[in-house]
Amino acid sequence: MKTRAAVLYHTDSQAPFAESRPLKIEELTLDPPGPGEVLIRMRAAGLCHSDLSVITGARPRPVPMALGHEASAVVVETGEGVHDLRPGDPVALVFVPSCGHCLPCMEGRPALCEPGAEANGKGTLLSGARRLHHGKAAINHHLGVSAFAEHAVVSRRSCVKIEADIDPVEAALFGCAVLTGVGAVINTARVQAGTTVAVLGLGGVGLSALLGAIAAGAREIIAVDLHDSKLETASALGATATMNARDPDAIEKVKALTRGGVDYAFEMAGSVQAMEAAYRMTRRGGTTVTAGLPHPDHKWPLQQVSLVAEERTVKGSYIGSCVPGRDIPRYIGLYLGGKLPVNKLMGQRMPLAEINRGFDRLDSGESLRDLIVF
Repeated sequence: MKTRAAVLYHTDSQAPFAESRPLKIEELTLDPPGPGEVLIRMRAAGLCHSDLSVITGARPRPVPMALGHEASAVVVETGEGVHDLRPGDPVALVFVPSCGHCLPCMEGRPALCEPGAEANGKGTLLSGARRLHHGKAAINHHLGVSAFAEHAVVSRRSCVKIEADIDPVEAALFGCAVLTGVGAVINTARVQAGTTVAVLGLGGVGLSALLGAIAAGAREIIAVDLHDSKLETASALGATATMNARDPDAIEKVKALTRGGVDYAFEMAGSVQAMEAAYRMTRRGGTTVTAGLPHPDHKWPLQQVSLVAEERTVKGSYIGSCVPGRDIPRYIGLYLGGKLPVNKLMGQRMPLAEINRGFDRLDSGESLRDLIVF
């Protein structure tokens, strides 16, 4: 069949993207689903910094590539061996397909699936296949999803069925922003009620982490960002204090507010400077968690003596250390119960044709979670 998709041919584009137009809307040939795969019709796809970092080259991926990884969709057709999904089923897409039989998967850590990571690095589906073509040329898949497209073929392992009655546009956020941000708080850090939290970087993931900290019962939540508009949003969502990251005294002010530093600091900006600030804002014996993805060449100079003498914990969090089939339904349940107001994170809705403009908004740092709606 034919489908329209946003294809990236070069990974060194600069803003403004509305002028450089790194994403080309192409008519592609989409193969039928193979064994263990599903043909889906996209409903909505979020614009995330993980997409932007591929466009700019900060996150190396093979091109040409059909971008997009955070989405909700509807099943159109199932391949051989797929018996638990049917046409018409709504699904959320997950950007690491989990094979179920490698060591991390067997340990209950599907975010670290080894075949899934290998497939994502190569630009294939979990099966190793590429189902998208432009003429005779194969088009790589972005994280097994390629969500900026009207239709896609994905591994069954990239889908989580949505049982609840939820707006499909809102459902798109649960595949990345919510899963990563809330999961970092609940699963990776295991934030306890009554503790103190700082969140650095208030994009979709950072604001989701803030909501997760509120749901976990943190008593003080300090939001840190470069943009005052994001700090205003954080206050409206329930942050107890805000701090502009440009303030040269921001770290000392956070320490003063929390009598020595926060119990948990979350770096969500994908920046070495933000990671250093998060570490320095963390109290003795506290935990610093990062879900940011800076350029692979960027290195953070850890002060080892403080790690030891202050019994610090530093943790990475990928997809919020989640088990997607377990956690997406849980987080949707929290949202529908009024405890995780994810709808307040949503920004503009736009058609596929405006995707380059959407990435200009994301690059500015001022937007909330903008979405392509099909």
